[in-house]
Amino acid sequence: MKKHKIVVAIGGSSGSLYAKLLLDRLAGLSDQWEAVGVVMTDNGRYNWELELGEFSEALYPDFTFYQKMDFMAPFASGSAKYGTMIVCPCSMGLLARIATGVSADLITRAADVVMKERRRLIIVPRETPLSLIHLRNMVAITESGGIICPAIPSFYGSAATPNELGLTVVDRVLDLAGFELDTFRWGE
Repeated sequence: MKKHKIVVAIGGSSGSLYAKLLLDRLAGLSDQWEAVGVVMTDNGRYNWELELGEFSEALYPDFTFYQKMDFMAPFASGSAKYGTMIVCPCSMGLLARIATGVSADLITRAADVVMKERRRLIIVPRETPLSLIHLRNMVAITESGGIICPAIPSFYGSAATPNELGLTVVDRVLDLAGFELDTFRWGE
């Protein structure tokens, strides 16, 4: 099995629980990835600390963390062959910058690279309600090959805690990214 090279971008909308669960789940799937690069917006860090407490890179020693303006990060170029990028959670402002190709920081540059290389971009928006502008930006990303996977938990697996509900989203995202994982499957 080919191991994944993946970028995780943590945007500034509410929903830091999804980002934490994603990082935790990826840490447990280390046999399936070669590299995980993580970049976080300022608002992503702010919301993490507001919603979950202090953020520490030390909790994830096997991941490589990059600053938001580090254009020397390997995934700022298609030649590094990072195959998947997940933006979780994704604010509507960040989604708009990705949809319109505004490469003003490492996250938007990496998303631009992933799309131009025809690799997998998975956007996990966490916002409600949605305006027509938001919807059109989602259409633009979808038409460019990206996947919009809203942070909408499923309830048919009888999740009992907020973390279990959040994992229904995270596991779906990891399925879309091509990871093999043990999770609730409809009809099994």
